[in-house]
Amino acid sequence: MMTMLASILSIGLALFLGHMAAGSNTMSTTASDTDTLRYLALGDSYTIGESVTHDERWPVQLAAELRTHGIPCGEPEIVARTGWTTDELSAALDSAPPRGPFALVSLLIGVNNQYRGRDTDNYRMEFRALLRRAVGYADGKARHVLVVSIPDWGVTPFAAGRDRERIAREIDAFNLINHEEALSAGAGYVDITPGSRHAANNRGLVAKDGLHPSGTMYRAWVEAALPVVRGMLER
Repeated sequence: MMTMLASILSIGLALFLGHMAAGSNTMSTTASDTDTLRYLALGDSYTIGESVTHDERWPVQLAAELRTHGIPCGEPEIVARTGWTTDELSAALDSAPPRGPFALVSLLIGVNNQYRGRDTDNYRMEFRALLRRAVGYADGKARHVLVVSIPDWGVTPFAAGRDRERIAREIDAFNLINHEEALSAGAGYVDITPGSRHAANNRGLVAKDGLHPSGTMYRAWVEAALPVVRGMLER
C-alpha cells in the first residue's frame, strides 16, 4: 500500500513539474515575442520590391540591418502592391486593417499619383490621412513613423522618350508635400530621391525590368534610413 501511494505521489510530482516546465517555456516564448519589435511597411511597388527578391526588398534589408545593430526587429509586415495610389493603399487598409501597435511604421507612396497625372492638392489630402493612420498603427507615436521620399523613375530606361525634366519637377513637387506633412506630424523623414537619380548613369541601380530599383539601390536607401530609424528606436 505504501509502495503504491509512493508511486502515485511520484507520478503526480512528475506531472506537476512537467506542467511547470511547459508553463515556463510558454512564458519564455511570450517574452521573446514581446522583445521583438514589430515593423509595418506601407506603400506600393517600391515597398513590395517589384522585380527583386524577397531579401532585396528595402524593408526586409532594413529589418536585417537593425538586427545586426542589436535592435531586435522582426520581419516586416508589408502592405503594398505595384501600381497603388494613395487612395488604393487606404482602401486596402480599410479592407484588412493591420493589427498594431508597431514599433516602426514606414510610408512611401505617391509615385502612381504622379504617373497617373493626379494633382498635388489631392495628394496632400490623401497622404495626410495615410500619415495619420500610420501614426495610429505606431500607437500614436509619430516619432516612430518614417516617411520615405518618392524616387525619380524619370531617369530609368522605362522613361525613354518621355519628358524626363517634367517628371523630375513633378516628383519634386510631390516630395515637397510629403516632407512638409511629415515635419508637421512630427514623423521621421529620409530623402532618397537624389540618390535615385544616380541610376541615370548606373544601370546597376535599376532592376531587370528597366523601371524599378535593384537590390543595390535599395541597399543605399537602407543606409540612408538607418541612422534615422536607429534614432527612433533607441530613444
